Amino acid sequence: MGVNSTDRVVPAVTEARYLDDATTHEFEATVETVRGSDRVVLDRTYFYPTGGGQPNDTGTLSRDGENGDGETWDVTDVRKRDRIEHVVAGDAPEPGTTVSGRVDAARRRAHSRYHTAQHLLSAVLLDEFDAETTGNQLYADHAHLDCAYDRFDGDDLRTIETRLNDLVASDLPVRWYSLDRDEAEATLDPERTRLHLLPDSIREVRIVEIGDSDDPFDRTACAGTHVSATGDIGTVSVTGRTTQGSTHERVNFVLE
Repeated sequence: MGVNSTDRVVPAVTEARYLDDATTHEFEATVETVRGSDRVVLDRTYFYPTGGGQPNDTGTLSRDGENGDGETWDVTDVRKRDRIEHVVAGDAPEPGTTVSGRVDAARRRAHSRYHTAQHLLSAVLLDEFDAETTGNQLYADHAHLDCAYDRFDGDDLRTIETRLNDLVASDLPVRWYSLDRDEAEATLDPERTRLHLLPDSIREVRIVEIGDSDDPFDRTACAGTHVSATGDIGTVSVTGRTTQGSTHERVNFVLE
């Protein structure tokens, strides 16, 4: 049976360069395959796919034409399955095409600021209230975090907001690195890293640390994008809380 050009054998994974470098927004890549008519798989990408409570990046892919007849495709969604798929508007470029990718830098930076702020919030809630994070969702202009706790009152929310802004003012460094799953489970605090939430199939984990390298304020398994220091987050405003069942609370916040 013949093999369709859009389904030819390709490498097992897309090189996810956003994992190491969250500040590069323009890059070149080759179209490896096209799934359906609008899902482009590249050999490498800086586009972040939806995951971990962080929305996907958007932007463009473009091809230079020999006679100035190049073409541009809007990237409207990015999904991670066995490969990273870039959903584009219109008919996708052909496999083998060299394209230039451009990530929407403002949207990426907003998500990175909110994601780092969420890590601080998770750590503060664990330290102050012994409240473990159970979920979160980020957007470009607000975010919320769910945790295991009965109910926060107004004083609690003011305490949380003050702690967060003190940590922002401290301008703590943020860094990330990969670690073998077995080593991570043997050496890192399971409550803070939340390794138990990861599928057993993931054998190498990406760790994000905030603070001093010898004694970080927070150390968490995370594949999201982050700012390089807490000072980049900006002022945090805790806008309220809602009950998520009898033993869970949702904390809402915005960044200025």
